Amino acid sequence: MEERLNVTQLFLQHYDGLYRYLVRLTGDADLAADAAQEAFVRLVERPPQDRHVRAWLFAVATNVVRDTARARVRWMTLLTGSPDRAPMGDVGPGPDDAAESAERRKVVRAALDRLSWKERTVLLMREEGFAHHEIADAVGTTTGSVGTMIARALNKLAGELAPTSESLR
Repeated sequence: MEERLNVTQLFLQHYDGLYRYLVRLTGDADLAADAAQEAFVRLVERPPQDRHVRAWLFAVATNVVRDTARARVRWMTLLTGSPDRAPMGDVGPGPDDAAESAERRKVVRAALDRLSWKERTVLLMREEGFAHHEIADAVGTTTGSVGTMIARALNKLAGELAPTSESLR
């Protein structure tokens, strides 16, 4: 790319959407902020050669989250291998409304977690308003297959969220 990127302008244009996407992807606001920051650092260090900066940022941030998740799995395996080093539990629930809201988020988060990385990525990028060609660039597929991927991911998510006979009792 011959002209320099205006990183400040790109940050102002894309950070909020990127952060929101990453929070939905991970369920962790701190991890989302770190991954978004890392994506912009990489933008400054090694800007993309094409003009799809937004899709590039989302793809880089998604990869940062994936790498972090892999590292956390290894870290938790080490921690849980020793009973005296087990992680502490979450803080207790707040008021009823907050608890109900947290339960709904937990159900949706669990359903999203049961989707593959690619399924989760296409759904959340769609939610952020990405065009099919941008989603295709980010997940490494063809533009023509994105619609099918989204439809299948939505069906799978709906199946995960559908009430079971046990939950109706």
